[in-house]
Amino acid sequence: MGHGTDGNTPTLSKDAVDAVARTMHALSTPSRVHLLLRLREEARTVGELVADVGMEQSAVSHQLRVLRHLGLVVGERDGRQIRYRLHDEHVAQLLDEAVFHVEHLTTGRVDP
Repeated sequence: MGHGTDGNTPTLSKDAVDAVARTMHALSTPSRVHLLLRLREEARTVGELVADVGMEQSAVSHQLRVLRHLGLVVGERDGRQIRYRLHDEHVAQLLDEAVFHVEHLTTGRVDP
């Protein structure tokens, strides 16, 4: 088996498999991954994210809506603005594992 697997993958229902696929699909969009990585660093407003990633405000808002709907980010009111952050540590771990996987592949290492 690959890195980090223990061979005890749970059997998932069709609904659970569909939910996993929707989450993975959300992560297949570079702009969403970029937003998530910024939110991995700290909570940010839409305006801060626009400045950070160089996307239009409407595009950032749309991507955050998708990510919020999938439970990957949450928004918390901060005065007149909403600060977005990762939903929880599981989302951070998911991002970290994806980054580690890419780094692993690019270094050419092979798991025992």
